[in-house]
Amino acid sequence: MTSLRSDSMTMSFSIIETGSKQYKVAEGAKIKIEKLEGEAGAAVVFDKVLLVANGDAVEIGAPYLVDKKVEGKILRQDRAKKLIVFKYHSKTRQRKKKGHRQHFTEVQITKVNENAS
Repeated sequence: MTSLRSDSMTMSFSIIETGSKQYKVAEGAKIKIEKLEGEAGAAVVFDKVLLVANGDAVEIGAPYLVDKKVEGKILRQDRAKKLIVFKYHSKTRQRKKKGHRQHFTEVQITKVNENAS
C-alpha cells in the first residue's frame, strides 16, 4: 500500500489574519490583501497568526499565536478591475448604474513561522 502523502504536502504554511480576512500563506507566495499603508519595497510584519503547520507539527492559536509572526515585502499598491453595480426596479423605470474599484496591496511573503522578538 502506498502513502497518500507526498513531499509537497509536508511544506510549512501559516494562516494569518489581516483586513478582517484570513489568508493561507507559504514562503515565496504572492497575495493580494486589503490596502495597507506603505510604499512598494517596504517590509510588513503580520503578527496575527492563527495557525502554523510544519509537516505533521501543527500549532493552533486561541485566537492568535503570541510567539509567531510572518514577514513580507510590499510589491505594489493598486486598484482591482472595475465592478459594475446595477440596480433595477421593474415597472417603475428606476435604474442605477455605479462602478467600484477596490484598493489592494500585493505582498510577497519572505519569512514564515518566525518567532516574534
